[in-house]
Amino acid sequence: MNFPTVSQITTEEFADWLLNPVKPQPFVLDARSQPEYEISHIKTALRIDPVAPGLTALSTESKDTPIIVYCSVGYRSAKVAQQLQRQGFSQIYNLSGGLFQWANEERPIFKDDAHPTQLVHPYDPIWGKMLKTSYHAEN
Repeated sequence: MNFPTVSQITTEEFADWLLNPVKPQPFVLDARSQPEYEISHIKTALRIDPVAPGLTALSTESKDTPIIVYCSVGYRSAKVAQQLQRQGFSQIYNLSGGLFQWANEERPIFKDDAHPTQLVHPYDPIWGKMLKTSYHAEN
């Protein structure tokens, strides 16, 4: 399935954005399962259920708040981004390549916001091939 209305952001663009103190920081959503999120995520990311995304976390956010959504490789997050667009959010970006690409590029990932980690949930044996083996968390 294709998501032509969903804007993509590269890992490099996103990393630069996070380091830019002048630019308003985006709201970051992790569209993966709880077990995946507990192993690691991008710092400050809030988990949103990719199957039934509850939007209560965004209820106080302005509709033009920049939002970055990611998952393992980008499919689940694109679906969530599309749903957010339908809710009227205007600055939604899907992280191209997802957390796998982010980790493969040795960008920072965290078990919680204070503890960096090198492990990522490989999702499943097929998709896990897109993640460098050294980052695989044991299932």
